[in-house]
Amino acid sequence: MGGRGGRLIRIGQWLNGDGFADWEHAFVHVGNGELVEAQPGGAELRPLSVYDGRPIRWSSGRIPLTDDQRRAVVAAARRYIGTPYSAADYFALAAHRFHLPVGLLIGKYVADSGHMICSQLVDQCYWDAGVHLFADGRWPGYVTPADLAGLLDP
Repeated sequence: MGGRGGRLIRIGQWLNGDGFADWEHAFVHVGNGELVEAQPGGAELRPLSVYDGRPIRWSSGRIPLTDDQRRAVVAAARRYIGTPYSAADYFALAAHRFHLPVGLLIGKYVADSGHMICSQLVDQCYWDAGVHLFADGRWPGYVTPADLAGLLDP
């Protein structure tokens, strides 16, 4: 992601312990050359072609899903179209990382799926389909694009 938004996301990644990771965005492919992604104006349905020529990591073959689970992930993604973006979630994630004394309040804010950053949207779609991507005891919603990319490492 370029421009001012991309720079802010990179700062958010650094605050969250991801350094200046190369993976700064995530989306759900919903078929027919379309994807659902969180954007500053809210979650959108967009053509996959907007990422032509850019590096993409695919979860196919890395995250085992049944056909029913795949359909459920796609259905969930479509339901989240229009969900507001929440740059504040980056700061909430950082507060958790730095063990600031805001605990439960921050946890509830981040877990609220009424607003999401891109990686939260992806994680929530899988969660809604009954697929738990992380088994490390993290709070719901505490996921960054670099966390998702880490799941896809060989």
